[in-house]
Amino acid sequence: MPMPTSLIPSRFLTLVSHFLIVVNIFWSRKDNVEACLPLSYTHDQYQNRDKELIVALSVTFGMFLIELVGFLTGVSMFNSTQNLISIGAHASASIALLFFFIDKLPCHDYWWIFTFCSALPACTEIVLVIAVFGLKKKPL
Repeated sequence: MPMPTSLIPSRFLTLVSHFLIVVNIFWSRKDNVEACLPLSYTHDQYQNRDKELIVALSVTFGMFLIELVGFLTGVSMFNSTQNLISIGAHASASIALLFFFIDKLPCHDYWWIFTFCSALPACTEIVLVIAVFGLKKKPL
């Protein structure tokens, strides 16, 4: 069964859009950190929440790296199942993170978005990389 030709560019574009939104959140995280805190907070509370958000965003960048390596090396580029998982997850993440960014949602909401929209496609990418390089299976 031939793979639809629009999956590969769609996957790349949704991955890039998700990446750019995470970069924007990283650059202007002050409002989101303040949304995680009570109305009166101490400097230590602010620092702890800021560190939490920095860690979450940094782990997300690591997940992007895993996916980009698998995608650009061709391990999962032509795997339609991985393409659909990645497109769905990153498109959902782009929409959810726009709400997170614009509405100044609390920090704990980011972890839900991270789990389903960054960790899930990265884990399936890792499984594909192990299958191709470790078990010597074809990438398709």
